[in-house]
Order: sequence, then C-alpha cells, then structure tokens
Amino acid sequence: MKVKLKIKKGDTVKVIAGNSNGKTGKVLEVFTDKNRAIVEGVNMITKHVKPSATNPEGGLNNTEASIHISNLMLVDPSSGDATRVGRKLNSDNKLQRYSKKTGEFI
Repeated sequence: MKVKLKIKKGDTVKVIAGNSNGKTGKVLEVFTDKNRAIVEGVNMITKHVKPSATNPEGGLNNTEASIHISNLMLVDPSSGDATRVGRKLNSDNKLQRYSKKTGEFI
C-alpha cells in the first residue's frame, strides 16, 4: 500500500532534527516506500569514487544522502515559516494540502 506523504518533490523544507538541524532546502527526490527524501544541500556525505574510463581521476565526491520524512517540516510559501500540513477539500471538491499555521492552501 502506498502511503500519502505531506512532502512532495520541489517543496522547500526545513530540517527539524539530526545533524543538519535548522537548514532549509528544496526536495530533489522522495522515496515513498522508505519514507525518506533527498534535500538539496542537507545531510551531505563523502563518497569514495573508484577511477573508471569516464572518470579517470576517481577521488571523493560530496553528495546528499536521504533523510527521514519525520525530520522534515514544510516551509509555507506565503509566510516563509515552517508549518504542519493538513489536507482538506478545496472549492473543486478535491483534497489539497494546506498550512495549519496560516490556513492557506499550498
């Protein structure tokens, strides 16, 4: 069963727990099966890259690692503050995300 998450690709989120606590970034990818997301510039790790034909130098690469959804909080586009997310029917009778802080649709 696929779970409905409150964070989508392209959202701006704030990290509320972990080593990257307090940082904000844009969601690059969401893994619904693992409840994890990759956020731009957050939870950076160093990967050792073996030399190959395409990359003869090899070396160390800094990349973003995934972070659990529970450690992320959506940033409200209108106010710029982190907010909890709810879902309610809009005027077209479709479920849409809304900010619990301001009450506006996202």
